[in-house]
Amino acid sequence: MSTQDPGARPGGAATTIAAIADEVGVSVATVSKVLNGRADVAPGTRARVEESLERHRYRRRGKKKPTGAGQIDLVFHEFDSAWAMEIIQGVEAVTAPAGVDVVLSQLWAKHHPPQQWLDAVLSRRPLGVVFVVCSPTLAQQEQLRRQGIPFVIVDTDSATTASVPTVGSNNWNGGLLATRHLLDLGHRRIAIISGPEDVLCSRARLAGFRAAHEEAGLPVDPDLVRYGTFYIDAGYEHGMALLDRPDRPTAVFAGSDMQALGVLRAARQLGIDVPGGLSVIGYDNLKVSAWTDPPLTTIDQPLRDMAGTAAHMVLDLARGQSPRTSRIDLVTELIVRESTAPAAG
Repeated sequence: MSTQDPGARPGGAATTIAAIADEVGVSVATVSKVLNGRADVAPGTRARVEESLERHRYRRRGKKKPTGAGQIDLVFHEFDSAWAMEIIQGVEAVTAPAGVDVVLSQLWAKHHPPQQWLDAVLSRRPLGVVFVVCSPTLAQQEQLRRQGIPFVIVDTDSATTASVPTVGSNNWNGGLLATRHLLDLGHRRIAIISGPEDVLCSRARLAGFRAAHEEAGLPVDPDLVRYGTFYIDAGYEHGMALLDRPDRPTAVFAGSDMQALGVLRAARQLGIDVPGGLSVIGYDNLKVSAWTDPPLTTIDQPLRDMAGTAAHMVLDLARGQSPRTSRIDLVTELIVRESTAPAAG
């Protein structure tokens, strides 16, 4: 009598982990380790086993009781105190009343989790995972699905595949609104310090910046287009370089409120008055943006609402409920404060 787990193949034919092991040329124990999310499997072997499992449409019927029951994992690409706190509070507002705990982790600036991290999650089997500005690879997505662990991505790039439940915001529109505001104030030499060039939300905000110029019939000076990191030091460094030149811009659109703080410091160090001699606009509408000197004009990206929506989605998926849509984009909005003013002269 066989004690191996049955799986389903196309057409209803049965397959076993022994058949998978024989096909791949590994032991039954190795296939079992892959199925159970064990870490002690070589990456190449794991990939071959996963490919065979996927080809045979293998699905486990019996599951161990999850040790992560009552928990969801909240995973950041990288922690930033102010930005991350908005996300954490948005998730907590949903999970706390539901009696669900949140396990926090970060990927140290990586956009995909290492297999070791994923193996630990698979072994615990939480209710679900919320990824923030990061995502599992296609192979890792299949691992999570096979273990019955739903996942949702909070990503501001507005371009995640439709097969992955995602909550984002309209970054192109945010870039358009910010630049239109500066153009309407009479600024014609506008710099942008976006985020990392390889991050889609950075490119989307820059695309909105370019679209506003095109709409106004104005060219974009490539010397005024910079890519930062979303952090204060990048805003300061690019701000110093942009403002300490004879043909400096009269306005700067910073791709985050934190970068805008760096620009404000650079302007102060160079003796440039904001907004009299320079207009500065940020992005995110963090709480600190209302307390800068002067208070910062910014684009409101509803981070708490995005996080709360993602938490609701992952809990619904854990209960077996299908989301009405796999992609939710929340609206961005211009918040005018005192850091922007009509261009001088």
